[in-house]
Amino acid sequence: MTILKGPDMTRKYVIYRRVSTPSQGESGLGLEAQDRDIALFLDNYSDTPFEVLATFTDVLSGKNDARAELQKAITLARSEGAELLVAKLDRLSRKVSFIAALMDDPALKIRVASMPNADAFQLHIYAALAEQERSFISLRTKQALAAAKARGVQLGGLRDATMKRNEAAREAADAAAQRVAQIIIPMRDSGATLARIADALNAAAITTPRGKSWAPMSVSNALKRLAA
Repeated sequence: MTILKGPDMTRKYVIYRRVSTPSQGESGLGLEAQDRDIALFLDNYSDTPFEVLATFTDVLSGKNDARAELQKAITLARSEGAELLVAKLDRLSRKVSFIAALMDDPALKIRVASMPNADAFQLHIYAALAEQERSFISLRTKQALAAAKARGVQLGGLRDATMKRNEAAREAADAAAQRVAQIIIPMRDSGATLARIADALNAAAITTPRGKSWAPMSVSNALKRLAA
C-alpha cells in the first residue's frame, strides 16, 4: 500500500490495482498500464482539486473476491467518503454479482478510469456483458471439443493437440464475434471507425478470444466473420 498525503481537497480517491499473477506484478507491465489509465482520468476527467488518499494493490485472480487489499481500499473509501477508482471494471472482479453488490452500497462510489462518464447502470451492463461473453466462449469451446471427439478426432498427441487448439480457436472467434455483434454492427452502421469500436469494447472490459485488448484489425476480423 502506498499512501500519498496532501492538504484537504474537494474530491477524494482511493485507487485499487490488481494483477493476476506474481510475474505480472514483478514486471510492472500490468500495473504500469493501470497507472497510465488512472493518471489519464485524473488529469482529464476528475473534478479539481482532488486528493489520492491511498493506493492498494492485489496480486490475485479476479475470480477470487476475498482480496485483502481490496477490502482495505473499500473500507477506507467508505470511511473517508472517497471514490474507489480502478483502471478497468474487471480489476474489481470478474463476477457481475460482486460488482453489482459494490455498486448497490450507498456508502461507496466506484469510478472506472477507462469509462470516465459511465454511470452505475452502464457499469452494471458492461460487467454483465463481459461475464456473459466469457461464459459463452467457454461453453462453445467445450462443445467444439466434444464435437471433434464425436467425429473421431483423437485429442491426444502433438498433432491432435494442435488440431484441437485450432478448431477451438475458430469456434471461440466465431462465438466472440456473435457476442459483440450487438455492439459493433450498430456502431459500424452509424459510421464509427474500427478504432472507435475497439476503444468501446476495451472500455467495456470485453476481451478478444485470446484474452487480449481489441484493435482495429481484430474488430475488422469480427465483422468479416459476422458477414460470412
